[in-house]
Amino acid sequence: MKRSYLDTIRLIERLHRRFLDVIKTELDRLGVEDINNVQTLILFNINEEQLTVGELTARGYYLGSNVSYNVKKLAENGYLQQERSPHDRRMTRVRLSDKGLELTQKIDQLYQRNADDLADGVASEEQLGEINGTLMAIERYWSSYISYMR
Repeated sequence: MKRSYLDTIRLIERLHRRFLDVIKTELDRLGVEDINNVQTLILFNINEEQLTVGELTARGYYLGSNVSYNVKKLAENGYLQQERSPHDRRMTRVRLSDKGLELTQKIDQLYQRNADDLADGVASEEQLGEINGTLMAIERYWSSYISYMR
C-alpha cells in the first residue's frame, strides 16, 4: 500500500507539471508571450467572477508562485482589472478584462479538445469520475489529517 500511495503522490505532481506544459505549449501556439502558464490557470479560475486574492488562492494550486505577484503582473499586462473594496480599502477584488476573457475562452477550447481526445480511447468519462472520486477522498483525508491528527 505504501508504494502505491507514494506512486500516486508522485503521479499527481508529475501530472500537474505536465498540465502546465500543455498550457505553455498552447500559449506558444497562440503567440501569447506576456503571460505564463500559471498566470493562465489563475485567469481560468477567476473566469467571469469577481474574487479576492484569498479566494483565488483557495481555488487552485499555482506551482511555485506567489498569487499576489501574479495578480499584479496580470493587471499590468491588461488581463485583470482590480478594484478596492469600498468597505475595506485593504481588500482588492479582481475580475478579468476583455483581454483576459478572450484568452480564457481560447484555453477553454483547448480543454474541450483535450477532453474530446481523451474520450477517443484514453479514458472514459466514467473512468475519470472514478479517478476524481479517489483523488477527492485523498484530499479529504489529508485535510482531516492536517486539522485533527497533528
